[in-house]
Amino acid sequence: MTPPKEGRKAIRVVLAEDQGMVLGALAALLEIEGDISVVAQARNGKEALQAVLEHKPDVFITDIEMPHMTGLDVAAELRRRHTGTRVIIVTTFARAGYLRRALEAGASGYLLKDMRAEELAEAVRRVRQGLRVIDPELATEAWGEMDPLTDRERQVLRLAGDGMASGDIASELGLSDGTVRNYLSEAISKLGANNRVDAARIARTKGWL
Repeated sequence: MTPPKEGRKAIRVVLAEDQGMVLGALAALLEIEGDISVVAQARNGKEALQAVLEHKPDVFITDIEMPHMTGLDVAAELRRRHTGTRVIIVTTFARAGYLRRALEAGASGYLLKDMRAEELAEAVRRVRQGLRVIDPELATEAWGEMDPLTDRERQVLRLAGDGMASGDIASELGLSDGTVRNYLSEAISKLGANNRVDAARIARTKGWL
């Protein structure tokens, strides 16, 4: 346990993770530290965004894949709003594409879930100081093969990969059927895929989805 230095407030943290047991474990591990306080927990992206805006924490720790909004979506929105909260992505995805997107969304840290508890606590401290905490090997890989998809192509392809028909995707995103088909066609072409399912598979493997 690291005791808080005299006159210094604890680092305030909001946690977001859709798996309840993992969320509880992360919160418990961080609360052991004397200089870190978990002020809120969220199970999906929308709850996470609301919690950060409400509590204004120093650090926001989030998984990538969550219902309603991904952790990367929340990070990008916090950056757009200039909240000042620093973001750490904690995930199972050791993929360069995800790391690159996390950095583009303004994340200050990218860590894997198999790390030791003390590594996460130290990452929170370093990120709070304005530093970045990223696996060096993964960081090098991140700037290799570039993601060819636009944000809208990625959004449409993600829904198509989940099994949604073009008409349902159009309704979900407020687009026309023709526009959705055009986005899917572009994504399939860029990825050299055989169809939308194949395109989604390729994009997920690369960490672009």
